[in-house]
Amino acid sequence: MSEILSIPAPQVRDESEIGRYLRWLESERQLSFPDYDSLWRWSVTDLEGFWSSVWEFFDVRPHTPPTAVLGRRSMPDTEWFPGATLNYAEHALGREGSAEEAAAVAVVAHSQTRAPIELTFGELRDRVAQARAGLLRLGVRKGDRVVAYLPNIPETLVAFLATASIGAVWAACAPEFGPRSVVDRFAQLEPKVLLTVAGYHYGERDVDRRTEVAEIAAQLPTVERVVHVPYGPHTVPDALGWAELLAEPAPGPLVFEPVPFDHPLFVLFSSGTTGIPKAIVHRHGGILLEHLKNNALSWDLKPGDRMLWFSTTAWMLWNTLVSALLVRASIVMIDGNPVHPELREQWRIAEETGATLMGVSPGYLMACRKAGVRPAEEFDLSRLRQLGAAGSPLAADGFRWVAEQFGDRVLLNVGCGGTDVCTGILQGSPLQTVRAGEISGPCLGVAAYAYDGEGKRVVGELGELVITEPMPSMPVGFWGDTDGSRYRAAYFEEYPGVWRHGDWVRFAPEGHCIVAGRSDATLNRGGVRLGTAEFYAVVEDLPEVDDSLVVHIEDPEGGNGELLLFVAGPVELDDALRTKIARTLRSALSPRHVPDVIERVPAVPRNRTGKKLEVPVKRILLGAAPEAVASTDVLAAPRSLDTFVAYAATRGGTVEPGSAS
Repeated sequence: MSEILSIPAPQVRDESEIGRYLRWLESERQLSFPDYDSLWRWSVTDLEGFWSSVWEFFDVRPHTPPTAVLGRRSMPDTEWFPGATLNYAEHALGREGSAEEAAAVAVVAHSQTRAPIELTFGELRDRVAQARAGLLRLGVRKGDRVVAYLPNIPETLVAFLATASIGAVWAACAPEFGPRSVVDRFAQLEPKVLLTVAGYHYGERDVDRRTEVAEIAAQLPTVERVVHVPYGPHTVPDALGWAELLAEPAPGPLVFEPVPFDHPLFVLFSSGTTGIPKAIVHRHGGILLEHLKNNALSWDLKPGDRMLWFSTTAWMLWNTLVSALLVRASIVMIDGNPVHPELREQWRIAEETGATLMGVSPGYLMACRKAGVRPAEEFDLSRLRQLGAAGSPLAADGFRWVAEQFGDRVLLNVGCGGTDVCTGILQGSPLQTVRAGEISGPCLGVAAYAYDGEGKRVVGELGELVITEPMPSMPVGFWGDTDGSRYRAAYFEEYPGVWRHGDWVRFAPEGHCIVAGRSDATLNRGGVRLGTAEFYAVVEDLPEVDDSLVVHIEDPEGGNGELLLFVAGPVELDDALRTKIARTLRSALSPRHVPDVIERVPAVPRNRTGKKLEVPVKRILLGAAPEAVASTDVLAAPRSLDTFVAYAATRGGTVEPGSAS
């Protein structure tokens, strides 16, 4: 029996946004739901009824109305709201409104590179209008791609909304990414404009990215203009300055290009596990509806609230942070080292900014617990109503620690979602019970279940996380995948017509669940997914390395875990080579790609088609017998797993999750 930490209070229906939505359903639709479970069941069976209610409840304003909610229902070719035209940026910035509405704070930005910045909704609108006019002067038009090598700062937000207002397509990489990672992503899109910084501060350290920017720009031949956003002491030569881009006032009121519901809004990138990262295309209408629903009904955001969630611009949580503006909440943008000058920094910013929703990584919560931090006593967090956690599983002790610190006053909302749908799949809400170590259940509108290998639903045992009904925020497809074959193979190959997400999950009969990690070879370090293909491209480019294999061992308490890199090559592995590999990975990719352990092996295990066997190696390191993970007749070299069996014995005592009763 799972340990219940909190249950919804009776006043939740009166005070929360989901309660307001329930009252609206009763008065406008004559629909009554006594609890979250009944509401969820309706949301995944009556898709037309549920998603049309989201449209109406949040006052989505199309330029032309839809002819239906669903044109086609079957996945992956679902057609949502055919005939509708709208614009995401128009809803994020709102109508002109009153002077009071324009004076409300939209953005508070904290940075280790410069002093804090605050923008009202009115100021944000003005800057977006100027940036829009500047991008139009550069020749950006509907459908063009604008890419950004930018941190989480207001200029990035302004550029994104200006791009969306034109109907151009946005994509971003964080400036800690190395040139190879950036070019692998951006080159697929053939962008017209690149926005960039020349460097930044990370804690006390000055990071100069001028060399990286020059290399990236040189490898993007379609880029016609580079725009430099001033941030720190460095500049990008021969680039258009941000002030120049915004120099001329917009010709008249801010205008928003009406685009079809499915028109691309932004591209998010997969981690690049099996090749170059997948360019996942998200649509204006789908992101608008999904983020309105999630931010209000799960995260309980409303006008006057404030959302703080540390994220880089490369993570889908940056996009969901921005979408707090859709419900007239304001956002806190943080750039730099989130634990500088010390561990309590995020709590301090939450106090200073009056955050009502604070998002953190499970690893951060566990670190605060171990360090004896007492946030509710040490800081004035009286406005805080929800504490979100995502990116990796949170241990039961982390749940208990939050309950000890905040009691019933703050809802711990642990979620699981992803880049692929740019939202939560499993999550909590003010109407759901919180249990130690478990996620409260599927989100509204998300028909999430566990399937076994035969495509049958399982309860009470681990299975593949699947979604059996379409969602508006499922991607339009992958950029450049003209026939949709890569998109289908990524999500629908295992179970035709059903979305396979790639996580292991166990549902209880009541709907709450535990996510046990990725079911594929993607690395998940501290909540940030890292791709093995990116490791290999860099490591195997070194003359001392012929072949390599990388695996990640998760931390059961939600920390970064352990990243292990195995290399094969013509020379012995000594400390100098280890240092060279680590420095190369840090420079070309990011600090998160630096392994904790680098070991030499005689050969990297592969199957007969040449595929590296990351998952079997990981299972061996977790205690599985080699015959249980791979038959020798499928190995290109039958004894290639022996080295890993011996290495696992030296680690000692680890047991594969789920192998013990």
